[in-house]
Amino acid sequence: MAQGWEIRVRGLVQGVGFRPFVWRLANAAGLSGEVLNDSEGVIIRLACSQAERVAFQTALTADMPSLARIDGIEAKPKAPPADWQGFAIVASARGVVTTGIVPDAATCPDCLSDISDSQNRRYGYAFTNCTNCGPRLSITRAIPYDRSNTAMAGFEMCAACQSEYDDPADRRFHAQPNACPDCGPQLVLSDGSQQLDGDPLAGAAKALRAGLIVAIKGLGGVQLAVDAGNGEAVERLRKRKRRVAKPLACMARDLQMVARHADMDETARKVLASPQAPIVLLRKSGAPLAPAVAPDQNRLGMMLPSTPLHHLLMAHLDRPIVLTSGNLSDQPQITGNKEALNGLAGIADLWLLHDRDIVNRLDDSVVQIIADRPQILRRARGYAPAPLRLHKGFAKADPVLATGADLKNTFCLLKDGQAIVSQHMGDMENPETQRDFAANLDLYRQIYDFTPAIVATDMHPGYFSTRLGQQIADGGNTGTYAVQHHHAHIAAVLVEHGLGPDSPPVLGVVLDGLGHGADGTIWGGEFLLAGFCGFERVAHFPAVPLPGGDKANRQPWRNALAHLLAVFGPDALTDLEEGCGKLPCLAALKAKPVSMLAQMIAQNVNAPKASSAGRLFDAVAAVLGVCFETVQYEGEAAMQLQAMAENRPQETGFYPLDARPGFDWKPLWQGIFSDLSEGVRRDVIAARFHNSLIRLVAGLAAEITGKHDVDTVVLAGGVLQNALLLAGLEQELAAQGMNVLTSARFPANDGAIALGQAVIAASRQLQT
Repeated sequence: MAQGWEIRVRGLVQGVGFRPFVWRLANAAGLSGEVLNDSEGVIIRLACSQAERVAFQTALTADMPSLARIDGIEAKPKAPPADWQGFAIVASARGVVTTGIVPDAATCPDCLSDISDSQNRRYGYAFTNCTNCGPRLSITRAIPYDRSNTAMAGFEMCAACQSEYDDPADRRFHAQPNACPDCGPQLVLSDGSQQLDGDPLAGAAKALRAGLIVAIKGLGGVQLAVDAGNGEAVERLRKRKRRVAKPLACMARDLQMVARHADMDETARKVLASPQAPIVLLRKSGAPLAPAVAPDQNRLGMMLPSTPLHHLLMAHLDRPIVLTSGNLSDQPQITGNKEALNGLAGIADLWLLHDRDIVNRLDDSVVQIIADRPQILRRARGYAPAPLRLHKGFAKADPVLATGADLKNTFCLLKDGQAIVSQHMGDMENPETQRDFAANLDLYRQIYDFTPAIVATDMHPGYFSTRLGQQIADGGNTGTYAVQHHHAHIAAVLVEHGLGPDSPPVLGVVLDGLGHGADGTIWGGEFLLAGFCGFERVAHFPAVPLPGGDKANRQPWRNALAHLLAVFGPDALTDLEEGCGKLPCLAALKAKPVSMLAQMIAQNVNAPKASSAGRLFDAVAAVLGVCFETVQYEGEAAMQLQAMAENRPQETGFYPLDARPGFDWKPLWQGIFSDLSEGVRRDVIAARFHNSLIRLVAGLAAEITGKHDVDTVVLAGGVLQNALLLAGLEQELAAQGMNVLTSARFPANDGAIALGQAVIAASRQLQT
């Protein structure tokens, strides 16, 4: 017998074609009822038997739209109205917002077919989309997510598009960015002074083939494109953009084009072709691209087209293009047409622009593959702002705003048992990025109707994000909670793996650059017994001075000198030269102001000590002649050291470091200099260094976990973006019977700090 049911569906179920999907399911099953959006997700009301309801709910999860995500389904009996006839989509109910905007999604196969079909009215149209793909966050100004609150507000739909929009059986039903060549945004090609005649896409492709630099207004910002196989053109782009060495990402037409230049396993293929369409780091192989694309690296950052515009452009080209952010190095990506024409004058030769505004800047996401699983390194387009459903223990926590760190910044809103982490913002030292942060935070707070009860920040008092968090707390008369940087790294991994606030302690191994320690010193190579509510520092890497303070973060030779003085004493360079001969690295170090820096270290003047794993990598790199003088971007020396080590995958040698707490680096440096004096290849030494660090960390972890009866190890921190190091540690720890947790959906670097801050603050709040 038929009875009434109300089914509540929570998750990413708005703006993804979920209601018409429900409508089609119900009609196919011959069920009466209705479906509507409300502030918590979707409500479905049915008149059916118990068995029909169970079958309907099974079909909901089995066949849902590609962009949908169901976090929970609850059903309860509810008497149906007597006048129900058939199944209807009804107007949305308003209320307090607990659902938000889904991420932007790459062009779906159906829309790709539309733009490729000469008989289709959207043939060759660069702004084709449907409920299964297209812009979301990038065009959203406010909620509700209606066309009037997006960048499409000024484009009135033609009769044909309106008919699609109004038809529940059409995949463009309520697709807010729906448009066609007759009513939607249009492309133009400009030389900076005037619009050029002809097909803009064909003109841009011709310019790229000729070696010109083209600025392209993409989904989340303006990008700079150049032929990735044209060495002179890539060098010219680097010079004009002032991006000296940092690897450049490339876009290929399809997977077959990627395969000509890089190795892919099945996981990489799936990630590249996913709705998120991120940049994926792949091992170079096959036909080489211009050396300047990724100098001194053995991996390429490759992506597939994520919009119809990119698909249509790449259809004109026979090899990949460099596609990098449209800006000067270290500045935020430009989003507006006028800003692009003015700000990129002198960089771009042509501009491929359009008249749809980019409301919210979105960088391309970056992913690497480790042991057949993807690990996000930068979370932005395609992934943000999809919420993370938290362990049920966080459900009753009051709202928390976490402001993150100052590098690779994101912020986090924790509310109603979920965490919403913003897209990657960048480094907070830039005033434009700071303005971006404030504007995006305002938008997110409006979208999610969010007022924090507490603001969580980093412990570092000088961070912009810390100061901003304090200002927000003062303005809202709320409290603040300062979270230790490396504790936040660990908590982010714990919550990603579904653990709750009462979970038992784990051993967190955080290998990082620099973070403000709980004792006021600088930390970065940490072994912390930690839960959500607290931690104990049980071991750490030896603290080594940073001569010159912040200069040591940019000049690896300073770290090399500091390490050698720390382990061999004030006559380190002379003694090493006597024992190992006149090595190039020793001669280069002796040419520096050694006496002055040694005195600074001895007198503790502008030479703070740091247990940094990142600066250890810099020191080893400098001794091997890698980035000796300076790094052009964060992590450059470590990335080159990793690339060298990966060239020697069969190398099993190591330096015999003592794994007990209180160890020093002397055996490491003795081994490195012994190898150098014997003429051992630098890539072999780099591999042995990685092997040594893996053995050391795994051995120390085993000792600590055994002593404290802990069986779970969390690996986190920016240094563990090193795929060779991370994979080696996972393998070694697992072989010792430990449960190993690492990041996957959120970065190991500071992009996850805000998430960790939020759940730590929530846990402390729940405890009181």
